[in-house]
Amino acid sequence: MSNIRTIEKPQDISDGLEALRALDSRLAPVIAQAGPVPLRRQPPGFEGLAQIIVSQMVSKASAAALWTRLLDQTAGCDVSAVAALEERQCRQIGLSRSKEMTLKRAAEAALSGTLDPHALCHMPASDAISAMTLIKGIGPWTAEVYLLFCAGHGDIFPAGDVALQSAAGHALGHEQRPDAKALRVIAEQWQPWRGVAARLLWAYYATAMKRGDVIPSG
Repeated sequence: MSNIRTIEKPQDISDGLEALRALDSRLAPVIAQAGPVPLRRQPPGFEGLAQIIVSQMVSKASAAALWTRLLDQTAGCDVSAVAALEERQCRQIGLSRSKEMTLKRAAEAALSGTLDPHALCHMPASDAISAMTLIKGIGPWTAEVYLLFCAGHGDIFPAGDVALQSAAGHALGHEQRPDAKALRVIAEQWQPWRGVAARLLWAYYATAMKRGDVIPSG
């Protein structure tokens, strides 16, 4: 990923915030109100992708509980064990049928070599997103969040995330929450630091909007 800016350390967040302040003056008060902006990096690989799938559309507490039970049932998210999960185990974990099937499809793709979670980190974003979304159940949000947090891609912005939409609408003074299409247009101004802009808006959502610690939620 030599030609792609990556977010690897807290200094990268600081650099991104300074750049965003210069790119869009509206973000200066957002930065002031958001407080510390977390790095939120995870190691790349199948485990990172699986955790994002498990965490989608649930609270932070529910995601943590699901993930703990999945780790217990699959020897620490061993890819072969995930592919072989039985329906009974999935219900014990608390996985919905759709999450169960998406996890299994992703595990089978990783085992067959049709999806390499590590190689995705070194591909152009559009190619990596296309590769991931070939798997039924993995949509753009899941793919973008994987590239953002596991690959450290500096210019990814998951515009379909409801918290990002709410935070952007609130921070920028919109009467209505922008939808994904509108938010993608807004975020174009923040290139090539959209990955930091996303982290900033999540932090703003959690602090200035008093919504508590938030995990991405498509």
